[in-house]
Formats: sequence, structure tokens, C-alpha cells
Amino acid sequence: MNELPLFCDRCAAELEPGRGQFYVVKIEALADPTPPNITKEDLGRDIAGEIDRLLDAMRDMSSQEALDQVYRRLTVYLCDACYQLWIENPTGGQP
Repeated sequence: MNELPLFCDRCAAELEPGRGQFYVVKIEALADPTPPNITKEDLGRDIAGEIDRLLDAMRDMSSQEALDQVYRRLTVYLCDACYQLWIENPTGGQP
């Protein structure tokens, strides 16, 4: 049984499993998990109205779209060259 070809997610170079020429990068992103800071002003707000506005904003979202806003996990395959560039500057910003 032949496996599907594997490619670098950055440059599309073909990767050959078993040759030690690529990296598997697993990324897990979570929305800020700390409890919110609630002020006295927050307690005076219309909480039911806030919930209704939030639900209305989410009405057209799929369950996956809603989940993606709080949790996301993905796997990226990078060739040696792309991994070296990525690991030194994973955010892609100015060094």
C-alpha cells in the first residue's frame, strides 16, 4: 500500500519519511485561559443583554468556527531548511 506523498508546508518540497530530512511541528493555540477581571462597573451592566448580543453575533457561526476562536491545534511539516528559518523566527516578525 503506497502512502500519499508528503510535502513541506512552507516551500512544498517533497519530504521522504525515514530519511531524517524534515520536522513535524505541532502547534496548540488557546484563547487566554485566565478568569476575567470583573469590576463594579461590569456588575452593573445588563448581563442578559450582553449574553443575547454574544449569542446573536455567533448565530451564523458553525460549531467549528466557534471552537476555532478559543482552541486550535494543527500539525505542520517543514523541511530542514524551512524549519531552521522558522525556529529562529517563528512569528515571522522583525528579528
